[in-house]
Amino acid sequence: MNDDFLFADDDDENEQEDLGSWKVLIVDDEPEVHAVTKLALNDFSLNGKTLEFVSAYSGEEAKAIFKAHNDIAVVLLDVVMEADDAGLQVADYIRNELDNHFTRIILRTGQPGQAPEKDVIINYDINDYKSKTELTAQKLFTVIIAALRSYRDIIVIEENRRGLEKIIDASVDLFSSRSLERFMQGIIQQLASILGCSKDAAYITTAVATTSRTINAFNNHIGEDELYVFAGNGEYASKEGVPLKEAINAQEYALCVKAMREKQIVYADDHVVAYCNSKSHNGALLYLSGLPRRIGESDRHLVKRFSDSVQLAFDNVLKTVDVEATQKEIIERLGKALEHEAHGSNNLTRMVEMAQVLAQKVGLNEPEAHALRLAVPLLDIGTSIVPKSILQKSSPLSDEEVFKIRQHAEFGYQILQDSSRPTIQMAAMLAKQHHERWDGKGYPEGLKGEEIDIRSRIATLVDVFDALLNERPYKPAWTIDKVAAVLQEESGKHFDPQLVEYLLEDLPAFMAIQARYPNKR
Repeated sequence: MNDDFLFADDDDENEQEDLGSWKVLIVDDEPEVHAVTKLALNDFSLNGKTLEFVSAYSGEEAKAIFKAHNDIAVVLLDVVMEADDAGLQVADYIRNELDNHFTRIILRTGQPGQAPEKDVIINYDINDYKSKTELTAQKLFTVIIAALRSYRDIIVIEENRRGLEKIIDASVDLFSSRSLERFMQGIIQQLASILGCSKDAAYITTAVATTSRTINAFNNHIGEDELYVFAGNGEYASKEGVPLKEAINAQEYALCVKAMREKQIVYADDHVVAYCNSKSHNGALLYLSGLPRRIGESDRHLVKRFSDSVQLAFDNVLKTVDVEATQKEIIERLGKALEHEAHGSNNLTRMVEMAQVLAQKVGLNEPEAHALRLAVPLLDIGTSIVPKSILQKSSPLSDEEVFKIRQHAEFGYQILQDSSRPTIQMAAMLAKQHHERWDGKGYPEGLKGEEIDIRSRIATLVDVFDALLNERPYKPAWTIDKVAAVLQEESGKHFDPQLVEYLLEDLPAFMAIQARYPNKR
């Protein structure tokens, strides 16, 4: 199967698989009208979709149905029911109270003089006005065709608007993994809507990266042959991160493998698999299923342009992610070197992970929490002025040695304070404040309580917690019970009591981090 795949002729249209239905609401207080309408439209089909009828016998019942259903395509609405203007009240309710401007409203009346057509058209946002006597079966068929085509096109425009909105939102912070996912969802939603309002679409790669924790997994998987769903809409929205073999059937998977292997776009009856070329990676696939119409030449050109652009954007973002990861590693390695950590120590890694947990608990937003992760490794950069012999001394320190150690807070601040980068500015603040105490007895400025920045309070707690739990040159490792007792005792003295409570309440999570990143001997 290739680009020259031929679809079935028009004569075979009735044999195509049912692609769903258009929901039509009939609102009339005469049961006979419901029966006649359904009979007249019994064999109706448009774009492979049949009609699904919903009935209401009063204006109030119609309002309740509209409140419960947001996918009504057309409403055939009687004007005079329990009140002379009941239908007009429903039309006003649809447009102004529910703010529904998608449903096509066709007014039908047996008493044209009761609600003059000119007045109704001017004063109400309706789409057609017909007398019941003029609506023969053929004219009703024509009216419904016109209304559904209009509804279909409006929904396509709305899908485009939503896709564009996702892309614009994601562009504000494109280079975080979460916004990258939203960006890709916006891209596939745009393409899906243009190709006929398909809501089932997926972006597939040879690696998985759907959350902040899996962006590294993506880089680790590069070069492997396994295909994964990276981002998806419709039925694929819940399959992000799932191996492609488990997300689609064997026949569809074979087409995806063929498209990937032959680096081409494959068209089938109701879906398309587009290979996205990449200069730096193995490439990817755009997969759309449930398309309600045939793919024409102009559509194929659009698919090609989309597939090229999508992969270019994805590659550029991955390059930026790689640069950021490199910067993060440099900061961590610099922090370890300046803190005079023993070879194999994972102290800073544990502190970063524990700080992240507390940042989430206190409600820091994502940019702040991300900056905190990057800044924590520079916490003790000021120790570069302190002799290693003092930092690793196992016997009691002299007053002069204590003074030299305390100088590191101010010195670290001086090293970093002139930067215009928010992350380095935060690191300067952490360097200066991480020895302040909740009770005001810390140094260098004796700040108290909430005078100390919340991020510094977080860094202080995880720093001490890790130091007590693990062996240091001047002390053996403590048991968790002993550490917990000390934290409880120092709550409200050395530490922010709320942070201590958060840590002790979720102690297993913090101990899991300790177990995940032990010191290497």
